Amino acid sequence: MQQLESSLKTALQTAAQAVFGVEVPTASLTLQPTRKEFAGSFTLVTFPLTKALGKGPEQIGQALGEWLKANEPRVRGYNVVKGFLNIEIADAEWLSQFEQLRAQPAAAPVPTEGAPQRVVVEYSSPNTNKPLHLGHLRNNFLGYSVAEILKATGATVTKANLVNDRGIHICKSMIAYQHFGQGETPQSAVMKGDHLAGKYYVLFEKHYREEIKQLEAEGVATDIAKKQAPLMTEAQQMLQAWEAGDPEVKALWSQMNGWVYEGFDATYKNIGVDFDQYYYESETYLLGKERVEEGLGKGVFFKKDNGSVWVDLQAEGLDEKLLLRADGTSVYITQDLGTAELKYQDFGYDSSIYVIADEQNYHMQVLQATLKKLGKPYADAIHHLSYGMVDLPSGKMKSREGTVVDADELVRDVVAAAKAATLEKGKTEGLNDEELEELYHTLGLGALKYYLLKVDPKKRMLFNPEESVSLEGHTGPFIQYSHARIAAIRRKAAELGIDESADWSSIAGLEATEQELIQELARYAGVVAEAARNLSPAVIAQYAYDLAKAYNRFYAEVSIFQETDPAKRSLRVALSARVGEQIKAAMGLLGIQVPERM
Repeated sequence: MQQLESSLKTALQTAAQAVFGVEVPTASLTLQPTRKEFAGSFTLVTFPLTKALGKGPEQIGQALGEWLKANEPRVRGYNVVKGFLNIEIADAEWLSQFEQLRAQPAAAPVPTEGAPQRVVVEYSSPNTNKPLHLGHLRNNFLGYSVAEILKATGATVTKANLVNDRGIHICKSMIAYQHFGQGETPQSAVMKGDHLAGKYYVLFEKHYREEIKQLEAEGVATDIAKKQAPLMTEAQQMLQAWEAGDPEVKALWSQMNGWVYEGFDATYKNIGVDFDQYYYESETYLLGKERVEEGLGKGVFFKKDNGSVWVDLQAEGLDEKLLLRADGTSVYITQDLGTAELKYQDFGYDSSIYVIADEQNYHMQVLQATLKKLGKPYADAIHHLSYGMVDLPSGKMKSREGTVVDADELVRDVVAAAKAATLEKGKTEGLNDEELEELYHTLGLGALKYYLLKVDPKKRMLFNPEESVSLEGHTGPFIQYSHARIAAIRRKAAELGIDESADWSSIAGLEATEQELIQELARYAGVVAEAARNLSPAVIAQYAYDLAKAYNRFYAEVSIFQETDPAKRSLRVALSARVGEQIKAAMGLLGIQVPERM
């Protein structure tokens, strides 16, 4: 498609020189897809050429179109609508384009000029005090998909997961377990380990608030009460004991984190995401502390009277930022300094992408500015893929209050909804029980992933449970169904002995929907490049939907097996096959599987 566009622009330059005697730079020639209500494949906007060519936009369009029709074999015809020249491409050119497409696998890499070659994509980054929730799902699906899209450009990509396995929030769950756990385990509670840890995080908050209320009733100011509440004091003391290596604290920490990791692994497997490299805050914070000492030595960080360490970023338009607390314990930014260096040591990245919600925009600006202060060569390679939070109709989710949509429960719900919808349609013939359960999971997870990925990452989104599990309309299952329909057509074609590679040179006149399909297929490389540049799976999601819609129009308007011309029948089967392969490749970049039957 890009080659065709480029050759058309060259032809238009030649036309302008021949008709008007003016050399028009390529940058002045803007081609875009022709709107569906007009005949044509490409549209030239002629308004920008009026000054250079000294004619009105319609006159320019007529003159250029006439020259193209007479002198350019790839142009079949044209029409002019005000300042828009709609160019119709000859059928032979579209068939040639299709042959070129078929010569390459549908999922072949799409080299993208200027794209980074060594990339680390960090996503998920869970805390080991709670299970994954809806917000984590958007994070995981975004990170996985961005990594796959960048791989499709030929980049070497590492999927990294930084586990936040230490800190005050972890200690809160541990303190609550000490007080209220009574030796409970995931086995005795018949509960996933991450859910068990989350249960005690919520319990901590519940009893902590009760303690604050009690202190307030005794006349203690609220801000003082929050610091003096016994549970919070214990949690702070536990954090200090952990950093000091207290064996009892470390033993409980290892036990509870072990439970959580088993829970996380089960969830990751169930939602179809994976990682090449794990980092743990309990290890990276030590290197971060070394970087803080380095900054003190260089004079780019400073100590306050209470012993806490800070960096002054006011000149960068930020603020002063705490790097180490007065008691010597680290904060988030401490381990982030260490992790950035470890990732660079391990992979020598030229792009390090952090998939983190936009609530952390300031934090990421501080991290990059602090690394620049330290003179780190990888500071400029840091990129924050800042995505919008996911809201519920009832408001914002809060883990500490237990008002979250649990990831495991949500996946179960969408799978159950997919099962109900499939059974309602009664299209389960020929599948055994195991294959049916796999189909329901594929459809349910496809619905959920597509719902979360079709929205531009930067946009805050409202999660509507009913909409998310709909299996019709602008949804993942609609696209999945299109693939299953094509798979059925290919099976029937094979039974009838129809050759997908017959000679099509005898075909006289392509149907409009056939041409549209070839044009959609030819857009794929450009779509992948655009998605990679913008780090936006939404671009791929929209393309997959557009391609599926175009195919369904083709299927409704053009006969495949009733066609009597063998060449046309072969072409239509070949077109169907390639669309199916392209849908599978595009959906694969979103981490969504497509079924062969449904």
